[in-house]
Amino acid sequence: MTITSTLRLSLCGAAISAISALGLIGCSNSSTDNKTAADNSSVNADKPAKTLAITQIVEHPSLDDMRRGIIDELADNGYVEGKNLTVNFQSAQGNTATAGQIAKQFAGDNPDVIVAISTPSAQSIVSATTTIPIVYTAVSDPLGAKLITADGKPFQDNLTGLSSQLPLEPQLDLLQKIKPSIKTIGYVYSPGEANSVSLRDDLKDALPARGLSLLDIPANRPTDIGMATRSLQGRADIIYTSFDNNVASAFEAMTQAANEIKMPIIASDEFSVQRGATAALGVNDYDFGRITGKMVYRIFNGEAVNTIKPEVMNELTLYVSPKHAKAQGVNLPADMLKNAINVDTKTQK
Repeated sequence: MTITSTLRLSLCGAAISAISALGLIGCSNSSTDNKTAADNSSVNADKPAKTLAITQIVEHPSLDDMRRGIIDELADNGYVEGKNLTVNFQSAQGNTATAGQIAKQFAGDNPDVIVAISTPSAQSIVSATTTIPIVYTAVSDPLGAKLITADGKPFQDNLTGLSSQLPLEPQLDLLQKIKPSIKTIGYVYSPGEANSVSLRDDLKDALPARGLSLLDIPANRPTDIGMATRSLQGRADIIYTSFDNNVASAFEAMTQAANEIKMPIIASDEFSVQRGATAALGVNDYDFGRITGKMVYRIFNGEAVNTIKPEVMNELTLYVSPKHAKAQGVNLPADMLKNAINVDTKTQK
């Protein structure tokens, strides 16, 4: 299997919005502007005021972009923050105890919908309420997190959401394409995140068939990430990370260590490549948020949560950084660059 055969490039996240020209504002435009404002007011007036509570386990670019996608999607459908939409956002700052406190507060606030971004936040919210509509997102293993059953149904009637269950084989193809000589994959992860533990187990099951082994290093706190990464020196050949919020919150520490020991990092989101990884094969975070926003919009419009099936977003995009690859001791194959988004130049190839 080649990398090219496994990829379906997502073009939506690469589009750049045009910026309206400014400076030609005169009397002739004032009536148009007033009409536009009136039209927007009319649209908003047709929508009853709603409250949306959003929580995520930690703030980092990937999760933040998902949140932005949610807000933008709702705005495009007539629910505009500060007008007919009140948004209460809270971050747990990487602390699961704080995530539990936020969940209890949201349950008491009784918003129209709660969005839980990340597995730990989703688990906390689900434990706090069985009545308020909940939409989870940025969850890679909802089954392992006990959000859905084996047949794909939510454990609670007030729950639905969007997950990203990335197929593992294309990820492993990518690792071996970037560094064909690898024997051991280094995996720094948070033992407190169900999605990260599940991925560790999946890797242990899949790697022997390829003649590979896994060196998994637990890191309980963001301050442990740099040291855990350095411990891979001389013991692993490449680093793989995916949807671990502990790692993401201290990703610069990981990349600094990887650059020192000349070991490439392969991730699963665009922002990790922008922040220092060699490459990533994953979903577009902003698009992820937009799809989540569509689910929230359906609930705002009166659809029952238990009629909205959980969805999986698994359209993959390959992101690369030749600059970071060089810093981590590898050169990316030319055919790979042809089928990837180069974050160094921010152009679609």
